[in-house]
Amino acid sequence: MTKFRIGLCGSHRTGKTTLANTISQQLQIPFLRTSTSEVFKQHGLHPAQPLDFKERLWIQHRVLEVATEVWQTETGAFITDRTPIDFMAYTLADIQGATSVDFAELEEYLTACFQVTNQFFTQLVVLQPAIELVYEEGKAALNKAYMEHLNIVIQGLCGDERLMCSSMIVKRHIINLTERVQSVISVRGKTKK
Repeated sequence: MTKFRIGLCGSHRTGKTTLANTISQQLQIPFLRTSTSEVFKQHGLHPAQPLDFKERLWIQHRVLEVATEVWQTETGAFITDRTPIDFMAYTLADIQGATSVDFAELEEYLTACFQVTNQFFTQLVVLQPAIELVYEEGKAALNKAYMEHLNIVIQGLCGDERLMCSSMIVKRHIINLTERVQSVISVRGKTKK
């Protein structure tokens, strides 16, 4: 049987870490926690500060490298609170009409993110902005419009043909933790069509 490796996706402050920790305990599988904020901090940056696109792409490569090291530590089933889908979404969300982007560098990064996702995950679960927003020091800004933008980008990436693992979206009205856990656990063993 395939190892069930769950990656929770979604913008910041959607309850991914709480849900991952709860599912980890219930299924008795390791919770591999990622820390994007810590990677930013180690490099003298803050997740809420504006970055030019070259700097954004540079730090997103560091985030992917650190997360990959975390996911490589576990050979069996696990759950994690971030995926390369999230990393791609934050990178793409910074592109505006006048943003100067080296498309070859961007495409290389996106390809790497899809490869890592396909290597480590069997199931992606998208948590949409729905729960009450709570400010936390050192975390990304609580901008509802930005979070919604990220949500739509993440859903689009989960439908990309380069993604080989299954994905599901937790409906917005499911905010109760027990119901969220049940919705994720119920998809175990289902494969991508």
